[in-house]
Amino acid sequence: MITHLDPHPSAADPPTFAGEDNPMRIVTRSAAAGEWTEKSADDVAALFDSMAPDWTAARSDDRYEPLADAIERSHLASAPKNVRVLELGSGTGLGTKVIRRFYDQAIAMDLSLEMLRHAPSELAPQTNTDASNLPLPDASVDLVVMVNMILFPNEIDRVLVPNGAVLWVNTLAEQTPIHLSADDVDQALPGEWTGVASRYGTGTWSVHRRRSAS
Repeated sequence: MITHLDPHPSAADPPTFAGEDNPMRIVTRSAAAGEWTEKSADDVAALFDSMAPDWTAARSDDRYEPLADAIERSHLASAPKNVRVLELGSGTGLGTKVIRRFYDQAIAMDLSLEMLRHAPSELAPQTNTDASNLPLPDASVDLVVMVNMILFPNEIDRVLVPNGAVLWVNTLAEQTPIHLSADDVDQALPGEWTGVASRYGTGTWSVHRRRSAS
């Protein structure tokens, strides 16, 4: 069950950008349902490789502030600074910068090698990988952060410690091409989960924990 907090005073409607028929929206919903192929991975990697050179310049830092709001208002900020954070879909490091304001360490992973090449290497160790098959042991991370990222529910469930948390952000809310609502994420994750969700700026966020660990 998701508890919806009041929107932050900065909350605003995002510009019209991506509808339900957006190709990445379709891929996102398919992946969350377990439909992901080698061709899917190759196509998505090629798309983001092509956008990597201009990615940072085309996006202001404040677009990633919903991530900070989620950490602060869901009380994740009270976690020890040395928790093990896994950022999936880390791109050129815009979200990693926000994560490092709160936590001392993070691992940044992305399917697009070109995105990682345009990210500051000092922010976090980087790994080029397909998140449908993470190169991590079971129950090895405390917090999984995904900003505009495709969701692979079984892998997230596998690598997360029992009392860990999943942080999901869409920076353009429902207009984000890679979009799932908080309820969509809750329903996709294996087992019973509980969470909180809200809005900040043009974005939405949600934080999810297993019900037995809440």
